[in-house]
Amino acid sequence: MNTPFVPSRRVLSSAGFLLLSAIGLVALAAAEGEPTSEQLAFFEKKVRPVLVKHCYECHSIDRGKDKGGLTLDTREGIRRGGDSGHAVVPGNLKQSLLVEAVRHEDLEMPPKYRLPDDVIADLEKWIRMGAPDPRKAEKADLILREIDFDKAREFWAFKQPERRKAPTTKNRAWPRTDIDRHVLATLEAKGLHPVADAEKAALLRRAWYDLTGLPPSPEELDAFLKDASPKAFEKTVDRLLDSPAFGERWGRHWLDVVRYAESSGKERNFAYPAAWRYRDYVIDAFNRDLPYDRFIREQIAGDLLPAADQAESDRLLIATGALAFGPKSHNENSAAKFKMDLIDDQIDVTTRAFLGLTVSCARCHDHKFDPVPTRDYYSLAGVFESSRTYYGTKKTNGNRRPSTLLPIGELPDRPDALSPKEEAQLKRLTRQYSELKNRLAKQGKGKKKKGKKQKESKAQEARLSALRKQIEPLRARDSRPTEFAMGVRDSDRPGDCAIRIRGEEDKRGETVPRGFLTVLARDAAPRIPDEQSGRLQLADWIASPENPLTARVMANRIWQHLFGRGLVRTVDNFGTTGEPPSHPELLDFLALRLIDNQWSVKRTIREIMLSRTYQLGVAPDAANSAEDPDNFLVWRMNPKRLEAEAIRDGMLAASGELDRAPGVASLMADKEGDIGRKLRVSVSENDTRKRSVYLPVVRDELPEMFKVFDFAEPSLVVGRRDPTTVPTQALFLMNSRFAQSRSGALAKLLIENHDDDDQRVQTAYARVLNRRPTAEESRRDERYIAETRAAMNAGNQDAAEQAAWSAYCQALFASAEFRSLN
Repeated sequence: MNTPFVPSRRVLSSAGFLLLSAIGLVALAAAEGEPTSEQLAFFEKKVRPVLVKHCYECHSIDRGKDKGGLTLDTREGIRRGGDSGHAVVPGNLKQSLLVEAVRHEDLEMPPKYRLPDDVIADLEKWIRMGAPDPRKAEKADLILREIDFDKAREFWAFKQPERRKAPTTKNRAWPRTDIDRHVLATLEAKGLHPVADAEKAALLRRAWYDLTGLPPSPEELDAFLKDASPKAFEKTVDRLLDSPAFGERWGRHWLDVVRYAESSGKERNFAYPAAWRYRDYVIDAFNRDLPYDRFIREQIAGDLLPAADQAESDRLLIATGALAFGPKSHNENSAAKFKMDLIDDQIDVTTRAFLGLTVSCARCHDHKFDPVPTRDYYSLAGVFESSRTYYGTKKTNGNRRPSTLLPIGELPDRPDALSPKEEAQLKRLTRQYSELKNRLAKQGKGKKKKGKKQKESKAQEARLSALRKQIEPLRARDSRPTEFAMGVRDSDRPGDCAIRIRGEEDKRGETVPRGFLTVLARDAAPRIPDEQSGRLQLADWIASPENPLTARVMANRIWQHLFGRGLVRTVDNFGTTGEPPSHPELLDFLALRLIDNQWSVKRTIREIMLSRTYQLGVAPDAANSAEDPDNFLVWRMNPKRLEAEAIRDGMLAASGELDRAPGVASLMADKEGDIGRKLRVSVSENDTRKRSVYLPVVRDELPEMFKVFDFAEPSLVVGRRDPTTVPTQALFLMNSRFAQSRSGALAKLLIENHDDDDQRVQTAYARVLNRRPTAEESRRDERYIAETRAAMNAGNQDAAEQAAWSAYCQALFASAEFRSLN
């Protein structure tokens, strides 16, 4: 985007700046496209509340305040700026004086205090994404608007899914299922036709990666290619759905949606040592095919559901971790503001994950686009305010908002249990041991000690050993819980929540009764007993087959993961700023099939994959492309990019190094404190050969491979990752130790298992690209190997052989074909 040239503000008069600003705004308006619904949601959630709270008092048309000629309550005002120049230049932080002001660099705004770092980071992110801003010349800080709920319920997403017969198609031979009939009828209405089916090898690779995130082995490829029975693909799908790898793959999809992470992020990044238990819960839930309606209830209100035994009670409690590991500003001065920010995160993840609605946009004002009034937001806020959240961070400098964890597991039954005095002694000794151990670890990094320092080190080690001897007999008698989980419990004093005027904690409005969303409550909403939080009733209301959004949203998520895009492409936004469905009748059909299948995710996936639509090839078609260039109507399969985890796991599987046993706990399980300050965490993809889902997800400290290959931002609800193509991806595959090590391991495997170049090339293709090479590819690759081997042979034939094959394997891993799914 070209931005207007703005000379130093010391050079031109205010009038001159206004003229340049006006010219710049015209240029910007011409260059800008329409903001996406996700961008608008970011503005409403992260930017508008900050402007209302901190800026409007001095810079608002509605309040008649324009200090320095600056008004910030309209899009035009914030971009035009004031006497000093542009407040915001979309996409350009350097020319946006708002950034300089909130940083307190030259200008200072607000003048009496500096905004928190995470708030400043949100403003910077907003400007970098193009400063999307829906505000026109209007009263931007009004809270209420007229909402006609009867009219609002006519919107497609708020209507009940409708049962219809599958349409009749002109071509009766092509469809195999009702899914195919829906798709083909839409194509025929536009004069389009489906392309040819996918080749068998491509279809097998697609199914393996879609269901397990792993490639088929050469043996599995050969067996599938030789199986000419009509049930060959169906048998493969069934086997993969029963594989433990299925839960690891589809569980990771869900972790994106609920913004799973093992640290708080924000300005002080505190570790969450118990978060991994929720990860394992999700993987297990998908492998067990836990009905989706039950899955919803467990995550919102698992602690309130009956349990048959202690293990079941623990599992249900762990499920509520979805409400506990969101990003938090632990150093927040105000306990009340911290609580409302926590509640806002819980409302956001609950409504976007399960309902596809951006309800948290109504925190400061009635939702600008969807029929969600502020009253509804605070009705939900009362539900979560009546709950207590346990996330497990200790009170330290930088953490004003600590929390305990929830004990799980059977308590040990020991008649000689510790006395209170001995418990305090054990706690003191354990703290001393931990501090001394950490100090020794820091002192010992890469240093050889001599003389006095060596004696001091030995004395400290002796002290460490003595502490251990004191701790062990006490710990053996300790009857306190030893295992803990993140989660929520009902508060001892549940109650309703007062509206916060413009989202400001110290400005209270009327108290509204706990409840749900008016637009979706056609009948009387379930009553929340005074002594309960309302989470159980909320969970039942969301998980009901009568809720028009719940099944649609999940069916759409399933379709999106199988086809690369949803029938509703804005998978986290089914509101009025989201996109309408490409096939509304098909979406209703899939939602109702999910319910009819007892909310079984596996059965819904199976039904889609056995359709002919899923098994289409990716070949282009000129006539279809002219009418539908984006393949909106699904006349072919969309080529998909493999995600970071599938690339990493695929490389480990191809090189024969993947450890498929489930991961145990997490690297973060024994970490406490502030990451990046007192606590240093090395989160490298080279540390383990386990599947990527078991790598720790630390906010702001992701493994390099995750950052390079578009891993989901773990502080946001992400139903669909946005794939990019950037130079760092190619550089990673060429230069990283991980890529070089995998290439070397695969080369060694090929050399040790095959005697001739042709067999090695055949196996390399089968392991990396999951197909057989053509005759021309074999000739070309064998010629390349021979030339590379000769060039590298400096008297050491074995080394030259290894180097040549390593370079060849790395070229295969770096190819676009390996990173794509066709």
